[in-house]
Amino acid sequence: MPGYDFHTARLYVNAPLEEGGMIALDRGQTHYLATVLRLTAGQVILVFNGRDGEWNATIEGRKRAAALRVGGQTRQQTAPGDLHYLFVPLKSARLDYMVQKAVEMGVSRLAPVFTRHGQIGRVNLDRMRANAIEAAEQCGILSLPDIATPAALTSVLAAWQPNRHLVFCDEAAAVADPLLGLAAVPPLSPLAVLIGPEGGFAEEERLALLRLPNVIRLALGPRILRADTAAVAALALVQAAIGDWR
Repeated sequence: MPGYDFHTARLYVNAPLEEGGMIALDRGQTHYLATVLRLTAGQVILVFNGRDGEWNATIEGRKRAAALRVGGQTRQQTAPGDLHYLFVPLKSARLDYMVQKAVEMGVSRLAPVFTRHGQIGRVNLDRMRANAIEAAEQCGILSLPDIATPAALTSVLAAWQPNRHLVFCDEAAAVADPLLGLAAVPPLSPLAVLIGPEGGFAEEERLALLRLPNVIRLALGPRILRADTAAVAALALVQAAIGDWR
């Protein structure tokens, strides 16, 4: 990422960004800037909102950070990729990790799905969004992923868009070179990656997936991976073979 500022703190804000604009800080943002980062009035940070690119902003306030005055734009907004990540929810700490890594790997939509052998029945979407924002802040990312409402896998498949290629990571697939399986997908096609539960897919779920058009069924090598590890492995394969790493 040539020319990127790795040293200045970044903050996600929901307000529009334009030169000279003022942004009021909420209590959490004030605490983060003043207590965690130990920044004071007059110091400059970078801000982004997922729509207007990245800007520098000066902290204003008397004793603690209270607002930001927007200066000049440092980077223009870039278009997000078109990579959806479908996953069966995990326990909180591992889900936090998986969401952060998916954002770092360029996922544009996070979609929790429920399957027969999944172990978690509820998803904290606010916590998912907070983890997505944290990853974007720390890694210089300009776009935040959409976060879909959790849904049953059967409902998701019933509404599937046939032009979107689905990389179906299945431990029951024949162990073969996954790069060969991805070679048939045109680069930068609309794409989704599905990681199932650690208990595996039910047979009827597997059959429903294989009936979809444009499905690529892959095994992720000869070893069994935890779901959060499989996420990183699968997304790295996809981005390297047919995604924006090329």
